[in-house]
Amino acid sequence: MTRQTFVHRSKIPVPSQELFRWHTRPGALERLTPPWQQTKVIARTGGVEDGSKVTMRMGLGPLRKHWIAEHCDYREGQSFRDIQVKGPFPRWEHTHSVEPAGTDASYLEDRIEYELPFGFPGRIIGGPLVKSQLDRMFSYRHRVTAADLETHLQKGTSQMKILITGSSGGIGSALTPMLTTGGHEVVKLVRSQPSPKDNRFYWNPTRSEIDPAAFEGVDAIVHLAGERINGRWTNAKKERILESRISGTRLLTETIANLATKPAVLVSASAVGYYGDRGDELLDDSSEAGGGFLAEVCRQWEAGTGPAKNAGIRVVNLRLAPVLTPAAAPLSLMLIPFRLGLGGTLGSGSQYFPWIAIDDVVGAIHHAIVTESLSGPVNVVAPDVVTNLGFTQTLGKVLGRPAFMRIPPPMIRLAVADLADEALLASQRVEPKRLPESGYGYRLPSLEEALRHLLGR
Repeated sequence: MTRQTFVHRSKIPVPSQELFRWHTRPGALERLTPPWQQTKVIARTGGVEDGSKVTMRMGLGPLRKHWIAEHCDYREGQSFRDIQVKGPFPRWEHTHSVEPAGTDASYLEDRIEYELPFGFPGRIIGGPLVKSQLDRMFSYRHRVTAADLETHLQKGTSQMKILITGSSGGIGSALTPMLTTGGHEVVKLVRSQPSPKDNRFYWNPTRSEIDPAAFEGVDAIVHLAGERINGRWTNAKKERILESRISGTRLLTETIANLATKPAVLVSASAVGYYGDRGDELLDDSSEAGGGFLAEVCRQWEAGTGPAKNAGIRVVNLRLAPVLTPAAAPLSLMLIPFRLGLGGTLGSGSQYFPWIAIDDVVGAIHHAIVTESLSGPVNVVAPDVVTNLGFTQTLGKVLGRPAFMRIPPPMIRLAVADLADEALLASQRVEPKRLPESGYGYRLPSLEEALRHLLGR
C-alpha cells in the first residue's frame, strides 16, 4: 500500500507554551471537531500523554463506525502523536507539533501519514476526497484554535469555576469545551446520572430538587436549560416551553440568592422572540417587549432572574437570535432540502431573519462572564441583518444549489402550528448594540462568512 502524507501548518499569534497547553486540556478534541461532521467522543482514558486512548463514534449518513486512537511520543511543550488502533484506514498516524515563532507567536503543524483502504482503486477514487476533507477539517481546526486562544489571552482573566445548565444542548455542548480549553473548570447541573467526580450534579426543576454541593466555589453560572421550541406547537408543547423556563430559572436563582458565598455573575439565556413580530421596526436592546406567546415566554424568563439581581448578583440576559450550526436546528433542518435543490423562502421572504453563529454565541457568553460592566438585556445577534430571502439566497450560494422554492404560509402553519407565525414568518429587525459597545469583537459578522466556516465551504 502507498503511504499518503497530509500537512497543515499555521502561524498562531500566541506563545508556543500557551498553544501547546491548550491542546492538552479537557475538551480540546471536542472543540476541534467540525460541526458538519457526525463525530462524537464516547470514551477516553487520560489526556494526550503516552498510552491514553480516545474512542469516537463517526457517522456517514446512516452508517456508524467507531474510531479508537492511542496517544504516544509525548514531548512536553513540543508535540504528541495519536495512532489509529481501530478505524476506517489501514494506517493513520497524526503528529501534532508546536514550535516558537518569536516570543509572542508560534507555528502549529498537523502532519498525518495514512493509507487508504481498497488498494489502488481506493487511492484513485478516495484519494482526492480524503485530501479535500482533510483540508476542510484542519482549516477549521486552526481557525478555531487561534480564535479561542486570542479570546482567552485578551481577557487575561484568572481561571474560574463555572456552572452550566443545559450543557448537553447545542450551545452547552459547544460552550463547555471552549471554557475548559481556556483553563476554566466546568460544573454541570443534569437531570440524570449525576457524578460529582465528573463535576455533574443533580437537579430537577419540576420537583424543585437541586444539589447544593454543585455551587461550592462557583464563580459564574450560565443558565441555558429549557424545552426546545422546534417541532409542532401543540398546547402541551407550549406549556412545556413556558414551564421549563419558569421553574428552572426560579429554582436556580432562588437557590443562589440564598447562598452564603454567591457567584459573581449569572448569564441567563433569553431570545429575540422577546420582541415579537415587528415588521421593519429597528429593534435594539432597549426596545420594549412585543406580543405573542414567545414574547411572553421571554418576558417571564427574564423576570425569573429577579431573585439573583435582588441578591446583588450581576445578571446578563442574553437575547439570542436563532443559532447557526449544522449540528442543530434550524440550520440542520435546512441542509437536506437545500442540498437537494429544494430550498426556498418561507412565505414572502421579506421578513427579517436575525441570526448568530455558534462561534459568536460561545464568544458572547464568555465575554458576558468576564466583562464586569455588562448587565441586563443584551442582543446576541450578528450585525449582518438579512431577510429570509437574503438568508435563502446566501445559503444556496454557499452550497452551490438553486434555492427558488417558495413555501406558502398555510403549508408552514399546517406543519408546525403556531410556531409558523411566532418564529418562521415573524419579522424581527434586531441589531446588536450593547454587545459591541462593551468591547466584543465578532468572529463571524457576515452571513456568507459564517456559513462557509460552519459548513467547511
